[in-house]
Amino acid sequence: MSDVAQPAQSETARTEPAPQAPRAPRRPVERTHHGQTFADDYEWLRAKDDPEVLAHLEAENAWTQARLAHLAPLRRRVFEEIKGRTLETDLSVPTRQGGYWYYTRTVEGKQYPIHARVPATGLGDDPADWTPPEIGPGRVPDGEQVLLDQNVEAQGHDFFSLGSFAVTPTDGRRLAYAVDTTGDERYTLRVRDLVTGEDLPDEIENTFPGAVITPDGEHVFYPTVDDAWRPYRIWRHTVGTPASEDVVVFEEPDERFWVGVGLSRSQRFLQIELGSKTTSEAWILEADDPTGEFRPVWTRREGVEYTVEHARLPGTGEKLLVLHNDGAENFELVVTDVPARPGQDGPPAPLDPAAATVVVPHDPDTRLESVDAFARHVALGYRRDAVPRVGLVSLQDVTGSPWDVREIAFDEPLYTAALGANPMFDQPVLRLQHTSFVTPATVYDVDLATGELLLRKRQPVLGGYDPDDYVQRREWAVAEDGTRVPISLVWRRDAVTLDGAGTRAEPAPLLLYGYGAYEISIDPYFSVPRLSLLDRGVVFAVAHVRGGGEMGRRWYDDGKLARKRNTFTDFVACARHLVETGWTAPERMVADGGSAGGLLVGAVANLAPELFAGVLAGVPFVDPLTSILDPSLPLTVVEWDEWGDPLHDPEVYAYMRSYSPYENVPDDASHYPRILATTSLHDTRVLYVEPAKWVARLRAAGAPALLKIEMAAGHGGVSGRYARWEEVAFEHAWILDALGLAGETFEGSEASAVPASNAG
Repeated sequence: MSDVAQPAQSETARTEPAPQAPRAPRRPVERTHHGQTFADDYEWLRAKDDPEVLAHLEAENAWTQARLAHLAPLRRRVFEEIKGRTLETDLSVPTRQGGYWYYTRTVEGKQYPIHARVPATGLGDDPADWTPPEIGPGRVPDGEQVLLDQNVEAQGHDFFSLGSFAVTPTDGRRLAYAVDTTGDERYTLRVRDLVTGEDLPDEIENTFPGAVITPDGEHVFYPTVDDAWRPYRIWRHTVGTPASEDVVVFEEPDERFWVGVGLSRSQRFLQIELGSKTTSEAWILEADDPTGEFRPVWTRREGVEYTVEHARLPGTGEKLLVLHNDGAENFELVVTDVPARPGQDGPPAPLDPAAATVVVPHDPDTRLESVDAFARHVALGYRRDAVPRVGLVSLQDVTGSPWDVREIAFDEPLYTAALGANPMFDQPVLRLQHTSFVTPATVYDVDLATGELLLRKRQPVLGGYDPDDYVQRREWAVAEDGTRVPISLVWRRDAVTLDGAGTRAEPAPLLLYGYGAYEISIDPYFSVPRLSLLDRGVVFAVAHVRGGGEMGRRWYDDGKLARKRNTFTDFVACARHLVETGWTAPERMVADGGSAGGLLVGAVANLAPELFAGVLAGVPFVDPLTSILDPSLPLTVVEWDEWGDPLHDPEVYAYMRSYSPYENVPDDASHYPRILATTSLHDTRVLYVEPAKWVARLRAAGAPALLKIEMAAGHGGVSGRYARWEEVAFEHAWILDALGLAGETFEGSEASAVPASNAG
C-alpha cells in the first residue's frame, strides 16, 4: 500500500453507471418471540462469506458511485481543502516520562504517525525542567529515537490500527505494542527492545487493546476476548517466555461485564477494572509483586459504579480516592484506606464503603466524571450546564472535608476542557487540553504553584483561519414532555445573516448531528473538515439528546431502556425548534449520526421524514432487535443493560420493535428523504448486515437510499489520515448535494447554489 496520498483516486474509472439499483431478493426468514412473528426478508445478507452476498455488496458500492459520480469534482475540492488547511508535517507537544520526552509526528505524504522520543535533562520541582523541547515541524529532532513508525508497520496492509502502546515507565527500555491489520479489532501483541530497536520473540495473537507493562519491564498484563467479543480475561506474560506459558490472573464470567487492566500513575499498583453499563468493581495488586494475587477494593454491588485512584495525602499517607454513585446519582469523591495484602496486618479486602470519608460531595447540578491524583494536587473532571470542566485541589491546602475545588475556566460560552497526557505522579505542571467549536485544539501546561496557563501549542489551521469569523451559540428546544434540550450551533459569521433580535433572517442550510447513548457526550470540538461546510454557509448543530451524558446521569437514564424513545423524540423536537425559529427549513436540513447515532437518525427517518432533506447514517445500529435477541453475537449480553433484554422480556421486545428502524420502514417510503448509509465489512461492533438489510428494505419501499461499504475496514472506518479525509470528503459532498449546495462557491457573503440532484 502506498504511503503517499492519492486524493479521490480513480474516481472516473469506478463511476460507470450501473444499469439499475441493486435489488436484494426477498427470502423471508420467520423470527418468533413472545407470540409475535416477524418475516425478515433480508436476513440472508448476514452470510458474510457467501459469494452472492459479497457480489450484492459490491453492486451496492458500484451503484452508489454511479449515482454520485457528479460529485467527484466536489469531493476532490473538499479533500484538497482539508489537506490545504492541515499542517501535514507536524508533531504533538512532547510529554515528559522519566528521562525522555515522548511525542508523535506526521510527515507530508505519509498516512500514519511516527512515535518517537528524545532525552530529557533535569527532573525536579522547577517548571522550567518541564518545558517541552522546541522541536520545529519539518525536521527530525536532534537525538531522536523512533520507537514505532506506523507507516513501516502498515506496509503491505490495506488497513492498520495501533491498539496497545506502553513503554516501561521507569527506564523506558521496552515497549509493548499491539496492531490490527484487518479491522476486526483482534490485535497481535509484541514487545520491542528499545535499546536495540528489535522486536523480541514474544508474540501474542488475538489480544484486546489496553496492555500494560510493569515498571521493571519484565511482565506484560493484557486482556483477551470471548466468542462474543467481550474482554473477559486478564493475562500475565513474562517477557522472554512463550505465550503458551502465560497465566490467567483474572476472569469475569458475567457476560455483562468488560474487563481492563492499568497501572496507577504512582506506579504503586496494577489495577483491574471491570464494569457493566450499571455496575463496576476494581481490584489492585502491588506493581512490585506482579505474580501476587489481585484483591478487590469494594465488593461489587448491583447498580453501584466506582473507579479507584491511588494517592498520597499529607499527614495520612497512602490512600485510595474512590469516585462512586452509591446514593449519589451524579457521583461523589471519597477517601478510603488501601486494603492490606493477603497475610499482612491492615484493613481487610474488600473495604467497607461506609468507612470512607466524603471529600467532594454529590451535587445534583454537577456530574463528577474523573479523578487524577498527583503528588501535590488532585484534578477533577466534571460537567455543569453541559460544559466539560477541570478543577484542581491543592493537597497542601486540604485541612478537612469538603475539599476546595478551584475551577480552570475559559472565556467562551461553549468549550471543552480536559486533562491531557500526564503520566508522572510527581510533576509541577499539569497538561491540559482546551477546544471549542471555534477554537482549534489547544494544549496548555498549568503551573501548579501559580495557576498560570502556559500555552504549549494551538492546532495550526493553514489558509488564514480566524476564529472571529465564526460564531457558536446555545439554543434550547422543548421536548414532548416539557424537558428543555440543549442545542449547540456554530456558523460562519458572514455566511449567516441574523436580524436585530439575533435570529435567522432567512432559513440556512443546516447539518443536525446527534448520538444519545451510553452516557457519551458530544462536547464542543474544533474540526478542520467542518470548515468546508461552514464556509459554504452551512450551520452545524448538535442536538444534545437524552441518552447522552451532557446534563448529568439523569439525562442518560432518561434516554435508555424503557425511556429510549426520548432520544428520538428529543432529536425531532430539536429539528422542529430549528425550523420554527427560522434557523433552517426541512428542505435545507440533513440529519447525521453514527453507530448508536445511526439508530437515532434511522428511527427519526421513520418518525419525521418530512423534517429532513437527507439522512447520513454511519455504521448504523439500525437492526437492534435482531442483534440483541442473539446472545451469540458480539456485544449482545453486554448491551442488555443499555437497551433491555428482549429475549426474555416480552415488554422489552415490544418496545424495541416499536422503534427499530429496520422493522418500521413502511410499505411506501417514497416520501422519505435521501439516505446514505456507510459501513465496513469487518465491523465487529455493528455488523455490516444491519445497514445492508436496512437499505435493501428502504429501496424496496421506494426510499432513495444508498449504501457505501468499505471492504477492508472496521467500525472506525478506513485507516490512514488521507484515506479518512477522502471518506469525509465523500460524506461532505453528499451532505452539500442534499442541501442544494453542490455547486456552492463561498466568497465573503455572496454564494451561488445549484439545486440538489435526486441522487439515491
